[in-house]
Amino acid sequence: MWKTRIDSCFSGAAAASALLSLAAPAAQAASITTTFQVTATVLASCGVTATDLNFGNYTPGAGSDVTANTTLNVTCTNGTDYTIALDGGSIAHDPSARAMSAGGSDMLNYGLYADASFTTVWGDGGGATATVSGTGNGAAQPTTIYGRIPAGQYVPATTYTDQITVEVTY
Repeated sequence: MWKTRIDSCFSGAAAASALLSLAAPAAQAASITTTFQVTATVLASCGVTATDLNFGNYTPGAGSDVTANTTLNVTCTNGTDYTIALDGGSIAHDPSARAMSAGGSDMLNYGLYADASFTTVWGDGGGATATVSGTGNGAAQPTTIYGRIPAGQYVPATTYTDQITVEVTY
């Protein structure tokens, strides 16, 4: 008898539980969404590297100019316009009349040009000198500087130097 009563209690409890689960609404998952922006500002920037310009040996009595060239590499952000200017040097301070010195008063004149025909003096953009312009593409862009020492300069035999400052404006 006890066994029948216990069985009927459990069966009644199971039936009640089944009825409750049918009558109560099922728990539902909820969600909500939003959006956000992702931004970055790319700044215009440029970098420049230069290699030395070495004319080598100069013989005044040879009767011909000595020429040489060097390369500047300008790296600017893609689409950034830039202009390259060269100052007049540390000796003459004049882009249209550059000179090298051995430390004394003797000077060896030379010129820097934007073209291989030595007609466009490369300078700071003032006076009769020109600058060279370009547009960055994100990679190093080589630009050639052409140099010439005019023949017939009779100066003492020694090493002559000058220092040029390159300015890239963007």
